[in-house]
Amino acid sequence: LAQVFGPQQFFSSAARLPRGPPQPAAPLAAMSAATGTVMKVSGPLVVAENMSGTKMYEVVRVGKDRLVGEIIRLEGDTASIQVYEDTSGLTVGDPLAKTGLPLSLELGPGILDGIYDGIQRPLERIQQLSQSVFVPRGVDVPNLDRGRRWDFTPKNVKVGDLVTGGDIVGVVRENGLFRNHYVMVHPGISGRVTKVLPAGNYTIETAVVEVEEAGKVSRVELFQRWPVREARPVVEKLQGNTALLTCERVIDALFPVTQGGTAAVPGAFGCGKTVISQ
Repeated sequence: LAQVFGPQQFFSSAARLPRGPPQPAAPLAAMSAATGTVMKVSGPLVVAENMSGTKMYEVVRVGKDRLVGEIIRLEGDTASIQVYEDTSGLTVGDPLAKTGLPLSLELGPGILDGIYDGIQRPLERIQQLSQSVFVPRGVDVPNLDRGRRWDFTPKNVKVGDLVTGGDIVGVVRENGLFRNHYVMVHPGISGRVTKVLPAGNYTIETAVVEVEEAGKVSRVELFQRWPVREARPVVEKLQGNTALLTCERVIDALFPVTQGGTAAVPGAFGCGKTVISQ
C-alpha cells in the first residue's frame, strides 16, 4: 500500500486509524520465526520464503496438511524443499512449519518387526488407523510403537559405573529370530550411572538407565533417534570374508558381492534394476 499511495499518505492515514490495546510482540515474532510461506510449487519441489534460521536437511511440514519435506537448498531468505508426499493442492501462500530437526530414524525394539516406507513411516499401523490401503497425506504416526511393552533385562551395569557411548546396558527380546536386541548408551552420552531399572516390561520411551555428568542427567531409553545423513560411529570396520551368494550366475560370477558390503545397480528406466535387487 505504501508503494501504491506513497509512503507519506499511507502512513499518515494509518496514524489516524483507531488503535486497540497493544499486543505483545514476542509471540508474533516467535510465530513468524517458526513458520515460512510457500512461494512456488513444481512437482515434489517447493520453494518457500521467510526461511532464515533454518539449516540444510532440516525437516519441515509443508501446507495445511503438514506434508513431510526436507530442505535441500538455502539461498538468502528462501529454501528449496523436497516433499516426500503428493503436493497436489499446495498453493502459493500456504504456511510451512519449521521443526529445527534433521530427518532422523528411530532405532530400537520393533524396527525389525515393522514394515516401513523410505522415511520410516509404519505402514501397518497407518493402515490400521486409516482403514485404507493408501497412506493419508500428512499422516503423523510415531515410527516405533509407543504403547507396546518390551521385556528388558539389565546387563553389565550398576549404579556408580562409568559408561560411555556404545556400552551395552541391557537386552530386549525382539522376536524369535532376533532374541537379543542390545540396548546401548547413545554415542553422545557418557558419565556415571545414577539409576538402573530392574528387569521388567517397559515402553521404548522409558529411561531404563540415567547417566550424570557435570550435573547434567541424561536418559538412556530403549531406542535412539539418529539423523539419516550422519554415519553411526564404530570402533573398527571389519573386513568382509564371506561372499553373498545370490544363486544368479551373472552376479556371482561377474559381479560378486561381499556379505555386509555395498553394491550399486545402475541402469535406465525399465531395465530391471529393482527386479535384480529383489
